[in-house]
Amino acid sequence: MFSLWIPVSSLLVAMALWSSSFIALKMAFVHYDPMVVIFGRMFVAAVCFMFFLKAVMRFEYRSGDWRLLLLMVASEPCLYFLFEAHALQNTSATQAGMITALAPLLVAMGALIFLAERLHKMAWVGFAVAVIGAVWLSMAGDVSESAPNPLWGNFLEFCAMVCATCYTLCLKHLSTRYSTWFLTAMQAFCGTIFFAPFLFLPSTQLPTQVVPEGIWPIVYLGTLINIGAYGLFNFGVSRINAGQASAFINLIPVFTLGLAFWLLGEQRLNGQQLIASLLVLGGVLLSQWQPRKSKKDKVASFA
Repeated sequence: MFSLWIPVSSLLVAMALWSSSFIALKMAFVHYDPMVVIFGRMFVAAVCFMFFLKAVMRFEYRSGDWRLLLLMVASEPCLYFLFEAHALQNTSATQAGMITALAPLLVAMGALIFLAERLHKMAWVGFAVAVIGAVWLSMAGDVSESAPNPLWGNFLEFCAMVCATCYTLCLKHLSTRYSTWFLTAMQAFCGTIFFAPFLFLPSTQLPTQVVPEGIWPIVYLGTLINIGAYGLFNFGVSRINAGQASAFINLIPVFTLGLAFWLLGEQRLNGQQLIASLLVLGGVLLSQWQPRKSKKDKVASFA
């Protein structure tokens, strides 16, 4: 039981940090072009990993792994951040957080198909309850001026969730022979290389001055999100089923809603949203349901 709480605690902290990333991105986008922000966070993370390069370079490469590694980093951070950056220009941080409720179901179905992970019926009930709560949470919100084109923005956020699903499945498969921090560092280095050319596009507005209000969110994203949140999430996925780990993503709308109101003043938590938040929390708890082993199973496991 104690060993289970270690990855669970890691996932909880990762979700809280990830929720704050929506807020940090919105704050950074006020001062800098989205491509500058995305490249900046990748570069900050890569520089930090350079100081611990020997410690993270531990892996057991197998022939053909390059395909999965390439698919993993292409899905996230590359395509994922492209979709998310443009999504947050069209929808609010709160609504973007709600779309993430679809990710656990996508991951659970993908894990069932590609990883042969089977979950208890109560876990699937938990997924359904959490998704209902997240959708209700979104519908109970008020119209916000920070969402000029929410339909398009929410669609782009959904595309980001598809990329996140592909990333999680690849990560789960690779985590058996690659360390958590190696995979996290690889994201940072590949993301830096991928986003560097975007700085030279005519549509990208390069910064002309240093604005602390824009720099600090980028540093925060590069350290506590790209290293901290992703590292903790990768660790959690490596220790428990991908489907169960992804269920924690349903907590992001709840955390995001509180942070968006506190830091951006986007929305006040009303009565319906309180009930919906409780549904999300209850659904996440149900999604972790594991049937107790019978005496025969316990004896067989020791045989």
